[in-house]
Amino acid sequence: MMWFSVFFVFFFFKKRQKANPQIVSCALYFPGSVVRTFTPFHFLVEPMDVLSVRGASVIMNCSAYCETSPKIEWKKDGTLLNLVSDDRRQLLPDGSLLINSVVHSKHNKPDEGYYQCVATVESLGTIVSRTAKLTVAGLPRFTSQPESSSVYKGNSAILNCEVNVDLAPFVRWEQDRQPVFLDDRVFKLPSGALIISNATDMDGGVYRCIIESGGTPKYSDEAELKILPDPEEPQSLVFARQPSSLTKVTGQSAVFPCVAVGFPTPYVRWTRNEEELTTEGSERFLFLAGGSLVISEVMEEDVGMYTCIADNGNETIEAQAELAVQVPPEFLKRPANIYAHESMDIVFECEVTGKPTPTVKWVKNGDMVIPSDYFKIVKEHNLQVLGLVKSDEGFYQCIAENDVGNAQAGAQLIILDLDVAIPTLPPTSLTSATNDHLAPATTGPLPSAPRDVVATLVSTRFIRLTWRTPVSDPQGDNLTYSIFYTKEGINRERVENTSRPGETQVMIQNLMPETVYVFRVVAQNKHGPGESSAPLKVATQPEVQLPGPAPNIRAYANSPTSVTVTWETPLSGNGEIQNYKLYYMEKGQDSEQDVDVAGLSYTINGLKKYTEYSFRVVAYNKHGPGVSTQDVVVRTLSDVPSAPPQNLTLEVRNSKSIMLHWQPPPAGTHSGQITGYKIRYRKVSRKSDVTESIGGTQLFQLIEGLERGTEYSFRVAALTVNGTGPATDWVSAETFESDLDETRVPEVPSSLHVRPLVTSIVVSWTPPENQNIVVRGYAIGYGIGSPHAQTIKVDYKQRYYTIENLDPSSHYVITLKAFNNVGEGIPLYESAVTRPHSVPDPSPMMPPVGVQASILSHDTIRITWADNSLPKNQKITDARYYTVRWKTNIPANTKYKTANATTLSYLVTGLKPNTLYEFSVMVTKGRRSSTWSMTAHGTTFELVPTSPPKDVTVVSKEGKPRTIIVNWQPPSEANGKITGYIIYYSTDVNAEIHDWVIEPVVGNRLTHQIQELTLDTPYYFKIQARNSKGMGPMSEAVQFRTPKAESSDKMPNDQASGSAGKGSRPVDIGPDYKPPLGGSNSPHGSPTSPLDSNMLLVIIVSVGVITIVIVVIVAVFCTRRTTSHQKKKRAACKSVNGSHKYKGNSKDVKPPDLWIHHERLELKPIDKSPDPNPIMTDTPIPRNSQDITPVDNSMDSNIHQRRNSYRGHESEDSMSTLAGRRGMRPKMMMPFDSQPPQQSVRNTPSTDTMPASSSQTCADHQDPESTTGAYLANAQEEDSAQNLPTAHVRPSHPLKSFAVPAVPPAGSTYDPALPSTPLLTQQAPNHPVHSVKTASIGTLGRTRPPMPVVVPSAPDVQETTRMLEDSESNYEPDELTKEMAHLEGLMKDLNAITTA
Repeated sequence: MMWFSVFFVFFFFKKRQKANPQIVSCALYFPGSVVRTFTPFHFLVEPMDVLSVRGASVIMNCSAYCETSPKIEWKKDGTLLNLVSDDRRQLLPDGSLLINSVVHSKHNKPDEGYYQCVATVESLGTIVSRTAKLTVAGLPRFTSQPESSSVYKGNSAILNCEVNVDLAPFVRWEQDRQPVFLDDRVFKLPSGALIISNATDMDGGVYRCIIESGGTPKYSDEAELKILPDPEEPQSLVFARQPSSLTKVTGQSAVFPCVAVGFPTPYVRWTRNEEELTTEGSERFLFLAGGSLVISEVMEEDVGMYTCIADNGNETIEAQAELAVQVPPEFLKRPANIYAHESMDIVFECEVTGKPTPTVKWVKNGDMVIPSDYFKIVKEHNLQVLGLVKSDEGFYQCIAENDVGNAQAGAQLIILDLDVAIPTLPPTSLTSATNDHLAPATTGPLPSAPRDVVATLVSTRFIRLTWRTPVSDPQGDNLTYSIFYTKEGINRERVENTSRPGETQVMIQNLMPETVYVFRVVAQNKHGPGESSAPLKVATQPEVQLPGPAPNIRAYANSPTSVTVTWETPLSGNGEIQNYKLYYMEKGQDSEQDVDVAGLSYTINGLKKYTEYSFRVVAYNKHGPGVSTQDVVVRTLSDVPSAPPQNLTLEVRNSKSIMLHWQPPPAGTHSGQITGYKIRYRKVSRKSDVTESIGGTQLFQLIEGLERGTEYSFRVAALTVNGTGPATDWVSAETFESDLDETRVPEVPSSLHVRPLVTSIVVSWTPPENQNIVVRGYAIGYGIGSPHAQTIKVDYKQRYYTIENLDPSSHYVITLKAFNNVGEGIPLYESAVTRPHSVPDPSPMMPPVGVQASILSHDTIRITWADNSLPKNQKITDARYYTVRWKTNIPANTKYKTANATTLSYLVTGLKPNTLYEFSVMVTKGRRSSTWSMTAHGTTFELVPTSPPKDVTVVSKEGKPRTIIVNWQPPSEANGKITGYIIYYSTDVNAEIHDWVIEPVVGNRLTHQIQELTLDTPYYFKIQARNSKGMGPMSEAVQFRTPKAESSDKMPNDQASGSAGKGSRPVDIGPDYKPPLGGSNSPHGSPTSPLDSNMLLVIIVSVGVITIVIVVIVAVFCTRRTTSHQKKKRAACKSVNGSHKYKGNSKDVKPPDLWIHHERLELKPIDKSPDPNPIMTDTPIPRNSQDITPVDNSMDSNIHQRRNSYRGHESEDSMSTLAGRRGMRPKMMMPFDSQPPQQSVRNTPSTDTMPASSSQTCADHQDPESTTGAYLANAQEEDSAQNLPTAHVRPSHPLKSFAVPAVPPAGSTYDPALPSTPLLTQQAPNHPVHSVKTASIGTLGRTRPPMPVVVPSAPDVQETTRMLEDSESNYEPDELTKEMAHLEGLMKDLNAITTA
């Protein structure tokens, strides 16, 4: 009945084990029975790999089953966790491990690692689970971000968002700040990129990707996707995203993106290993909209080459990618439970498969099994246990692992008592030495002990035993024998069985020499094993006739390269010692060297410094080598390093510091423990240097306190306790002139060029245009179809790189990014197809050197160079030619222009003025070409502006209707630095340009105020720009009408509405009133009688006659005083005036005392300008009458004083009053680049400005006291401290314009503290009222509005005479003759007027 119960349990257990093959067992004891059986003991749930984020909570699942509840513990990285005192990690009731708030930082990662669940049943054993990896994702970081793009309707769009690999699952997308819902048309790649297939108008918008890994989400840059309508013309077919080769683990999903764009919209199909791939009948293969392929639950048979083929009817393109599949370990054969007796040898079998091939290790009761004499790994994966003892009982697990996973399977070993037969269920796994024990035991007599066990042959390595049959069975034909043996003092017995029944001898092999073994023999019949023989002790033979080990071996270092070894004579040597062999070996090496020694000591020289060596000695006699001594280890003494540090690099941090990085000297050259490094540096221009020492093993140092823009040399040497080793070569770097910005990543490189060869691609580039951001280097990425396969980083000084070991005829995508310590900048992409292998790759020629750019003009630059592949005379004798290319970086996307030349120079024409160009040259000879040379730069000369100022606008100033503000923008074709502007304005758009009023403005201003304009009057404005080369064209006329009304606070200044005096009432004039020719209102509004009009006409005629007389006198006087030298000088002045050059300053020349104004002879109101520039303006623009103040006599002497007192003040607004301008020819242009603008200063005038002469004398421009323009005869000139613009003056005779100076009153003073005060508001206290009449004199055919004419007081005779004397020597006789003829015509006009 008992055996029935046992077999029933076995049967039940086998069914359970087949249902769950991971079941090991849990031993079950039957009270009163002698057989223990197996019951399930296994893991219900094992921990799996987990990806977490910092601060999150993680559960590592684990649950084990046994009828006796197991105890669950956890190991991390092989060490048991103490969860009792851990406040963050705790054990859940089911055995799972909870980790609260995962901790993870750069230097502290206590939670990341490998976890293993350990289940223990008391008194039975322990099993361990598979190992699970907990990975904590790093900080969110974008390796690439989405960029704005456009796509044709129906095509596919890609938005990149590359992130850390472990953060890709946490990426999601938003469109216009709303979540993007994914499907088979809009899907996300494993890398995080978003693909939108069959784009519609609804897909347009602003996209961004988000990393949500716990904590604050991290947002990428926003990128706008525009949907374009279908193009009318076909678009070439290209891949927007090609598939890249993948390596996946079985069960994962594989995504092959394939996005082709073009018009017509392409159709995409796939092949695998050149066979058409269809999704019909397969649930694992899915074609997404747009052509991408998704393989779910990847299997091992999915490996192969996948090809994406895009076809739109016009053309076909294809791209390939390979899928490799890795397989976690799987068990083909699991270990089986085993019953055994003590002293047996058993084997646990374990057969695994996987890709890559898994490694196998064994665990017993949770502890690693270390191979030894009794535990051996056989047939790669099986575990053999020799000579079982009771303590070997327990649970054995086979753990298989490879790069993609691990798995475990286990079995239990139960050791039965010797009198208990081994059950046949379950089948055991025993060695051939114990197979005889598998026979089922039956009840019957057992054999007695074998007799006379003796060792008939004893050697050093084996023993032969013989015995007689037991007394109980003298024949012994059916008996088998087991021979148990062990080393004396060791309780683990091994067993050896006889090979056939009835055999009474056995050979025990693989023994150790000179070792005592204990043997006993047990006979076994069909009923079981019998009694054991008495123990027999046998000692194997020693290795006879050989010396023993030499005692007291010692080794000590004498120097860094020598060691002395001493020993004594062996005590147990059999025979005379002939010599010794000293073996020595460097630690960590596997090759041993030896030297023959006759004595008992030896010194070995030529060893490596500060290196550990092991030494041993073997004594020799006539029979050969004896027993070796134990190894002794000694390290040679240290010394100074024998080599300098490696890879010294300099990184310029800013204008005052340089960071040094280096590596230790090569291994084997340290000659001791490196205790520090010594840095020496100096200016390149000096010989003395500075030394700075660093302790410890620090491999970098920041050198600060350097000078700006200075080149320094550095060298580094390693230190040991013995001293300083050799130093590196001097390495130089130059500090920055000014500190560069490293708070942001560099900008995109300005250009990227690729030149494909057969197996390499030459990449060249230029740095980012913004040179104010630090660039530490460049990252070059490249790959077939994707630039992310390989990445190479080069120094920031490098401008080209050759990518080697490429495949011929392959399409490579290349990306270039500049980087610094903040990160990598925006990439620049380029693609290239390597050449076919069949075409021999000609070696490239050397590029031209010494490229120089010589600027010849505003549009021409000569490029010269040298060719090192030519002879020294640089004579070209073959068919080579040179290609010159040039471009400007403004705008940034400008393409190169090229030209070929057969000489060593080229004239580049048609360039833009004042523009920086870069030039490079390459040489071509046959099929061989060089790379582009180093670039040369040149900036063309300036040219006069070729376009007018743009965006000219005129607006009225708020609250001041008489003041307008002119705004403009610089010319689009300035062709140089704008140094000034001239504003022309007039009320007659058709007037001759010399009749317009001009306003000079400095070149750095784009706005200007003009004051005191007439109300309700249309004005026309033009602007002209100037640079150092001259004047540009004028802008189109802009019209502006001043307002009709004027504010009450300006009334006292108005000419037409001024009062006649204190308390007088303005005359009421009707709206239709037109003043007669002979009468007009005075400047103060007093009525003028007809008698006053007649008086005015008499005065006019008198003045005309006097003018003619004066001119005749001047002409006669000038003729007599003319010398040949003065003729030349005047001729030069005339030439200057005639060619529109600026006139010089002359403060001594005053025009004649004539008030006839220009050829038109119009009688105009005469007023004084508050503008600081003494510019004379001749204009028909109507002005209001101004109050007249007598001129101060002292003003002429104060000019120099006022000029010096106003220097250095910049004007807030460049203001000008039209009513306050002196009469002037309108062709003047002032030199705006002479001096910085100064504060405008207005002095208190004593009279209105007289019509000034537009004639200018040729003055010395180098005279710093000279002023520009003509002075009035009374010398009342206001002087601003700024240098005034020189005027382009249309040629006119000096006598065509005259001014009559007024009599200056006494006591008039000048107040310099009144800047920007309009002149017209300041009046002298005792102001004589002058009569004003309206006259229309000049061109009779032209209708003009009546103008009030101010009749000035006559000047003093003495002053007038002085003026005539000063001017009489400045005019040629022939010029005066012409002027006389002109004045005669004027007199006729005056007579006609008088008669009328």
